[in-house]
Amino acid sequence: MKEMILEYIRNEYLDDEDDEDIELDENTPLISSGIVDSFSMVSLKRFLENKCDVSLPDDEATPEAFDSVKSILHLVQKHQKG
Repeated sequence: MKEMILEYIRNEYLDDEDDEDIELDENTPLISSGIVDSFSMVSLKRFLENKCDVSLPDDEATPEAFDSVKSILHLVQKHQKG
């Protein structure tokens, strides 16, 4: 799941120039670095809900929860069934 999220972020939010300048891994700040903005966060939430068959409560889908792939994974895993 981690690689799927990293790939989505690379494809959707980074262009070729950014890709060379930014080392993207599970601890890279996404919101605080400007890679993901509030609009992008909504599309990322929708992507996660569809791909992972999970419902992420709006009150938990905060900038803090979406500031790294590691924190996103924690949020998704918390709400996955089973």
